[in-house]
Amino acid sequence: MSLTNTVKQLTQKPALRKQKHSLEIRDLSVRYTNHFACRNISLDVPKNQITAILGPSGCGKSSFLQAINRITDHLPDCKTEGQIFFENKNILDKKTDLISLRKKIACVFQKPSPFPFSIYKNFAIPLKEHGVKSKSTVLEIIEHHLKLVGLWHEVNHRLDSSALQLSGGQQQRLIIARALALKPEILLMDEPCSALDPISTRKIEEIILDLKSQYTIIIVTHNIAQAKRISDFAALFWQRDNCGYLHFQDESESFFNAPGDALCESYIQGHQG
Repeated sequence: MSLTNTVKQLTQKPALRKQKHSLEIRDLSVRYTNHFACRNISLDVPKNQITAILGPSGCGKSSFLQAINRITDHLPDCKTEGQIFFENKNILDKKTDLISLRKKIACVFQKPSPFPFSIYKNFAIPLKEHGVKSKSTVLEIIEHHLKLVGLWHEVNHRLDSSALQLSGGQQQRLIIARALALKPEILLMDEPCSALDPISTRKIEEIILDLKSQYTIIIVTHNIAQAKRISDFAALFWQRDNCGYLHFQDESESFFNAPGDALCESYIQGHQG
């Protein structure tokens, strides 16, 4: 064994060595025509923890997140390279069943996107696609998951009303509940609070913290204070030569309080980015 490898083993944190991972990402690159949004990203995502993806605009955070459940497949001139291991399989393989994948790896976007139907149909439509047709079962699932996000008592008397009549914060909680109704294992969240007021943001953060015992959560956020409040693990993306890359990663306590990296510390303090 080389001296370099010996030093790496001695300095590696025990908690990280023993950590179980939901995802193992290796040399992931997302390219649009001849431009790389992000390149050669390698990251292990801890199971049943909250991983925050931080960094300035334009460093590939959203492209990275969208690649995880193959949303990038639907983007014009977009090509994804590398490997993403989930349940011991590379999900970037062409043979991957995307419907099954997106059931297990759900995504919540920056802007709430309820279907332009009733609250009930927002659940019934995707559930029907996955074989749940009994109205009584659908109602049980709706109640359970709306309670998970603290929305049941606000809307249980108007399930036949349009979901578009809900406030922005309520719509985002509805979207989270709808995603969870399909029983995913991983929840991807891309700036889920950026369009919300402080009260709604606090509610979403509380929901995220409550959910981590059941789900692995990856959240892209520009809000450093939010990432510090809710994350267990954090990764800083940066840009070099007009291409995003993973600059630094660590457990959140060290990442935010004693990163041992000059650029990371400067970003956290608001001096860069």
